[in-house]
Parts: sequence; C-alpha cells; structure tokens
Amino acid sequence: MAEIATSPTYRRAGGLRRLLERYPFLPALAIVLVLLALNGIFSPNSLSYRSLTGLLSTYMALILLAIAQTYVVYAGDIDLSAGSILSLVNVAIIVLMERWGGGAGAVLLALAIGLLLGLACGLVNGLVVAALRLQAIVATFATSIFFTGLALYILPVAGTPAPTIFWRTYGGRLLGLPFVFYILVGLVVLLAVLSRTRLATQLLAVGDDQQAAYQTGLPVVAIRIRGYLLCGLFSALAAFCITGDTASGDPLVGGKMTLFSVAAVVLGGSALSGGWGTVVGSLLGALTIGLISSVVFFMGTPSEWQNFVQGLAILVVLMAGVLAGRRARP
Repeated sequence: MAEIATSPTYRRAGGLRRLLERYPFLPALAIVLVLLALNGIFSPNSLSYRSLTGLLSTYMALILLAIAQTYVVYAGDIDLSAGSILSLVNVAIIVLMERWGGGAGAVLLALAIGLLLGLACGLVNGLVVAALRLQAIVATFATSIFFTGLALYILPVAGTPAPTIFWRTYGGRLLGLPFVFYILVGLVVLLAVLSRTRLATQLLAVGDDQQAAYQTGLPVVAIRIRGYLLCGLFSALAAFCITGDTASGDPLVGGKMTLFSVAAVVLGGSALSGGWGTVVGSLLGALTIGLISSVVFFMGTPSEWQNFVQGLAILVVLMAGVLAGRRARP
C-alpha cells in the first residue's frame, strides 16, 4: 500500500482532486472553452465582440435563473417554479409600465415592484417547503401552476410591448460599453458579497446534513426559507433581462427555462442532493447550454433535428461534467 500511496500516478490523481475541490467549476469552464472553440470552427464570426455580446445578452436571463436555482439546491431543495416566477414578474412589470405611461419613473417603480413580487413568490415557496415540510419537488410544481395562472390572468395573450426606454437601455450602450456588461459586473459584485455572508455556508451545511445542522444550533427552517427568497430575487432579476431581450410580455416565457436552469446547475458541478456547489459553475453551465444551441445551429443541423441534437449534446456534456465532478467530492 505504501508503494501505491507514493506513486506518481496516485499523487497526480490526488493533486487533481484537490484542485477540483478548491475550484469545482473547472470542468464547466473547460467545457465552455471547448464549445467556444467549436463555435469558432463552424462560424468564425461567432467569436466576434458583437456576437459574444449578443450571446451574453440573450442568455443573461438563464444565467440569473441558474444562480437562483443554485441557492435552493445548496440546501438539498429544488424550485420547479423558478421559470413561472420569471413569467409572472415579466408580465407584471410590462402591464405596470404600460399603465403608468412607460417613462423612466414608471419603469423604475415597476422594477421595484417586480423585485418585491419575486421575493413574495420565494417566501411562499419557502413556507410551503420548509415550514410546512412538503416535498420540494411536489410543492414547487404546484406553486409553478399557481404562479403561471396568475401570469395568465394578468396578461392572457403574449405580445404587449415593453417601453422603448427599457429595451433600448438593455440592448444599448453606456459609456461605449454594452449595457449587459454592466449587468454582468453588478452580478459578479452581488455574488461576491453573498459569498462573504454566512448564508451560503449555512445553506451548504443544511444540504450536506440537515440533522447535523439542526443539532449544531442552525435555524434550518429559516435558512431554507432564505434560500427560496434568494431564488425569488434572482428569478425576478432574470425576468428583467428576458423582458429587455424580448421587449415584450409573455405569461409562458419561463416555461422551458426552469428545467434548463436545473441542467445548468448540474452542468456547473453542483449536487442536486445538496451540500456541494458553486454559483460560478451554474453561470458557466448556463453559458454551456447557450453555446450548445449555437453550435447546433452553426453546424447546419436541419430544423427538425435541432432539438434532438441539442438534447443529445446536453446529455453528453452533462455526463462528462458529472464524471469530472465526482472526482472532487469527498
């Protein structure tokens, strides 16, 4: 056994494991770089400054939704209503902006109400899952139907346009730089601040062993509720981005995005069982999904086969990411 422990191969494996333990998002980063290279091979223009800016603008909503999902997954929970919260906030702010005239003041007030609405939805989820102790997957599936129903009540038919000032700001430039870059910088700062709070560590502790966390004195129910509050907050921010990108309201816009957000979390190296993960990985996982879509399109895949090829590619990348991530987990 001593010979095995001191062999170069064993030391290399141990070094790789320590590296992945410290930076669990590395497999996701490697996958993103490979996909960027493939995009460049099939369409060199896809790596231009303008194209990359467009990619970031289009998938910023999914990035935020994946981050939203990450905080509940930390604690071993899941939120199948994240996309429905996005849809509800989307139609709510669109209707409010329209009724209040669409000026700068109306836009800012509508966005503030949108944030409160996202937090309220997160609170509802937190109470039914953590306080009432219902199964997260079933409870949030039920609330997703409820939130979608509210969205359809507010805006039965898609297509109400966003105010010009809103979508032009989102897709425009500020001081010579695309506005989406400022959103990305603000997101990085927000995530850095959250990472320095005890909440992220507490969520991971609850996800790792809920009983042990309770025995050490952690308020497990309150921590799980806070995780859902964060999920609601980031879902509302995602709604702002999807509204700016599509320039319209749609009560069903977040339908597919929920499962994409879950896939992005897993692609980023987080464990759905809880106790292990990183928001950076989820961000990269969301970009992975976007880049896969681009590769499938630039390959010239027939339209009737694009969903099949995209799903197959995500499955392959997911398996590769999970296998690499297992090396890092104790």
